[in-house]
Amino acid sequence: MAAIGSFRDLDVYRMGKEQANIIFRETKSFPREEMYSLTDQIRRSSRAVNAMVAEAWARRLYPAAFVNKINEALGEAMETQAWLDHALGCEYMNAARHAELDSKWNHIGAMLNRIIETANSFCKTAAPQARKK
Repeated sequence: MAAIGSFRDLDVYRMGKEQANIIFRETKSFPREEMYSLTDQIRRSSRAVNAMVAEAWARRLYPAAFVNKINEALGEAMETQAWLDHALGCEYMNAARHAELDSKWNHIGAMLNRIIETANSFCKTAAPQARKK
């Protein structure tokens, strides 16, 4: 496995970005009256996943802060799934498309859970301080 040098190297970041772009394109067909409600909410939550993964990466010196941000990303991924449920209920997408998108967001959630479970492997440790003689 190649070394991870940036949050952009994380599979979850790449998949989240791809799926957020798909959400953006999918919501272009939503009714105009949903522009400032469902459309805005699902776009925001889907995009927030990557922003929080990036922020978590910057905080990996502190494992608790890292896990907290990844957990927030997980919450946003699940929120995206809830908005997909609303889109299905409002008949803005069919059941097959909903299932396809929901499955991808479920996978993103599983990836985020795995990062939480293995957080110490992502976190930097502080350099030991030199002892005074």
